[in-house]
Amino acid sequence: MKKFLALIAAAFVSVTAFAGEFADISIADLKKAIDEKKVTIIDVNGSSSYKAGHVPGAIDFSANKADLASKLPADKDALIVAYCGGPSCSAYKAAASAAEKLGYKNVKHLSAGISGWKSAGEKLETPK
Repeated sequence: MKKFLALIAAAFVSVTAFAGEFADISIADLKKAIDEKKVTIIDVNGSSSYKAGHVPGAIDFSANKADLASKLPADKDALIVAYCGGPSCSAYKAAASAAEKLGYKNVKHLSAGISGWKSAGEKLETPK
């Protein structure tokens, strides 16, 4: 019985740890970081969505997967924020994990995603 309970506890801890892998950032905090030019943002919604409108300054992950390292700052403590469609979307993890594998230590998730950004009345940027 002890082994069974230990197994269940271990499974619970691993699921809980995975669920909170990247800290969330609010729209207000992201806006502040954008204004202060202290963030690199990665859009994981796909190139067609990116072209339709993205958070200002965001990098199109789909178009830059192969050379993501060249698009990120040299400072490994710099704030990196990844986002996708909204709260139920987990595609952001691809970009967040890629940044983490490159050695970045301050990787966050805009869980509101592009849908939350739009709902908050924030401006979108489109490629020129």
